[in-house]
Amino acid sequence: MGIIVQKFGGTSVGSVERIQNVANRVIQEKDAGNDVVVVVSAMGKSTDQLVDLAGQLTSKPSKREMDMLLTTGEQITISLLSMALIEKGYDAISFTGWQAGIETESTHGNARITNINPQKINKELEKGKVVVVAGFQGVAVEGQITTLGRGGSDTTAVALAAALKADKCDIYTDVTGVFTTDPRFVKEARKLESISYDEMLELANLGAGVLHPRAVEFAKNYNIPLEVRSSMENERGTIIEEEAEMEQNLIVRGIAFEDQVTRVSVLGLPNELTTLSTIFSTLAKNGLNVDIIIQNTTTDNKTSISFSVKTSDLEDTIRVLEQYKEELGYERVESESGLAKVSIVGSGMVSNPGVAAEMFDVLAKQGIEVKMVSTSEIKVSTVISQAHMVSAVDTLHNAFELSKPAATV
Repeated sequence: MGIIVQKFGGTSVGSVERIQNVANRVIQEKDAGNDVVVVVSAMGKSTDQLVDLAGQLTSKPSKREMDMLLTTGEQITISLLSMALIEKGYDAISFTGWQAGIETESTHGNARITNINPQKINKELEKGKVVVVAGFQGVAVEGQITTLGRGGSDTTAVALAAALKADKCDIYTDVTGVFTTDPRFVKEARKLESISYDEMLELANLGAGVLHPRAVEFAKNYNIPLEVRSSMENERGTIIEEEAEMEQNLIVRGIAFEDQVTRVSVLGLPNELTTLSTIFSTLAKNGLNVDIIIQNTTTDNKTSISFSVKTSDLEDTIRVLEQYKEELGYERVESESGLAKVSIVGSGMVSNPGVAAEMFDVLAKQGIEVKMVSTSEIKVSTVISQAHMVSAVDTLHNAFELSKPAATV
């Protein structure tokens, strides 16, 4: 007998019928002799509906009040699921994030979990109850309700699994596991039997929406085995663990991609040692995330820096750069939108030189211009035209033979 944490996303609890289905999945685990903690998201698109309601009142809603508003979505789900379990003869109790002992930073809208006190949950588990916890939320030191940002229910589940020393954390979603790439865009995409924490973290950070990056970080730091599986189909999913089963035919394990990328170029900067730190610390202080960075030094002892941002952050990025123009000392700023990032990921790339070159060759043969590049030991990211994103992913998926059946070591 152990502790199992299950997480069900918004699609999985999008209707009364689906909540009944979730209750049955919880009961299966309970009947197997395990203590069960369930983390749920808001029903279906209810979070989007709440955001729309706020938008009808103001274009710049208070972040504190948005957290108060959005956390009501999960509160509905936890109470309904608990009722469904009780009706089926299984004792259950629902907790909001703060009732569950989830403590966070004071940042509204995108807080990080700082501590979890599982005392209340453990007390209820000892009574034989199923504990249903609202994902995506917690409480700051001063008692303010906070949210963890989109995808935060994944983080809630894994953080609870760590705090409870759970045997496993199952992430139930509307797909059957982690695929070599998004099967909605590439029909030949194949489900992986297993993948390492590091590979999954890269994929999550690079645009694969199946898991939140913070959740993978928690799992890696506390060595919590994860399984991504379908809430609708009763089949094995993808295991995410420290040493994933290597597949002999996969140097590249997956391809991630995201659109709505913009390249920003800051031209005519002074070529000084502090130039890079000054410009990026200025952007960071204003809450702006920068991705791929390229620096070029010109003959007149000036330097130019290009970096990528989400297109939705372009306006704020330009505003901050203009606000600090005198301090930064640049000549002008240019931007190019309509771009996308396509990345290949695989731990096998460490011991197989030439993977990046092969990627560039494949794209060049398709007439796809690479505008920016970023590499690490287990990934290569390229920024290309958004118009070529899907064809690039499809071509790379074929080139690296990701649709072939796995041959395990």
